[in-house]
Amino acid sequence: MRTYAKPIAAVTGALALASTLTACGGSSAASDEKIVTVYSADGLKGEAGDGWYDKVFADFEKKTGIKVKYVEGGSGEMVQRALREKSNTQADVIVTLPPFIQQAGSKGLLQKYAPQGADQVGGGDKASDGTWTSVVNNYFGFIHNKKELPQAPKSWEELLDAKYKDRLQYSTPGVAGDGTAVLIKAVHDFGGQEPALEYLKKLQANNVGPSSSTSKLAPKVDKGELLVANGDVQMNFAQSKSMPNLGIWFPARGSGKPTTFALPYAAGLVDKAPHTENGKKLLDFMLSEGAQREVSAIGGGFPARKDVKATDANAIELAKLLDGVEIFEPDWADIDKNLKTYVDAWKSATGS
Repeated sequence: MRTYAKPIAAVTGALALASTLTACGGSSAASDEKIVTVYSADGLKGEAGDGWYDKVFADFEKKTGIKVKYVEGGSGEMVQRALREKSNTQADVIVTLPPFIQQAGSKGLLQKYAPQGADQVGGGDKASDGTWTSVVNNYFGFIHNKKELPQAPKSWEELLDAKYKDRLQYSTPGVAGDGTAVLIKAVHDFGGQEPALEYLKKLQANNVGPSSSTSKLAPKVDKGELLVANGDVQMNFAQSKSMPNLGIWFPARGSGKPTTFALPYAAGLVDKAPHTENGKKLLDFMLSEGAQREVSAIGGGFPARKDVKATDANAIELAKLLDGVEIFEPDWADIDKNLKTYVDAWKSATGS
């Protein structure tokens, strides 16, 4: 039976994982306009204008005079939008989560460009064809309401309890990166697609329903409308600063060890981008040492560059979150190739 993951690499503590970026060439129609358009998965822009994107984009505009036009949505949603616009490209840079950054590459949406600093991103974390790299490292996770549910659930099986009926929600696989991650982790933890789908079919009895955006679930958990939802470490850690009831946790299968996997924000330069040179400058800036040093302190994530060692209070707290959690590596090539099949199987199993 097909599984989504390669053999597990058991790792504890915070790992600096990345993914890749590269792109050369560009649109001959690129103008001198002082603008760059970014299509991005949600999570890096702060609810109160205090996120990593907010700081980096403001610093970038101050340094270069180039204004960032920002468009946000679910990971898959952003790639689909760029695909629809392929004959009239609007975006210059795409930032999204796996497997959607691989999907963008395989569908010819990205061009090759090696941004400054990409040499400090691990070789295994770069696209083999040089079309993307991660700018912020991250891990998949879940959240719970610490006030109403002080002790986080330990296992997937606990979530089947009747007390979670209509108090649990996860974002939609195939649309949201973190939603797709639910499916990937379940297949890994349950040992294959069939048992994972059997479980998710049972879980559907408690699930509120679809959500195209994972970031919208955190406020519901913080207010107590939901007890549990999916998310990712960077986004939820950043949100917890203004949403004090959020707690991050990682489900295990039965009495096993909790597991997670890297889910980085990976960026690529869009093929035939209207402002290619501006896109290159922004990618260089996001991977600069200065911007990378702010990833944990401001963004609540993990630096993508190996030579940037974060020692701030957030970095220490983030490392503790992952202590004792087993990290596995999904087979992203397989997931990219067969994503539609897997999502269709999930829809069939859950009646979604």
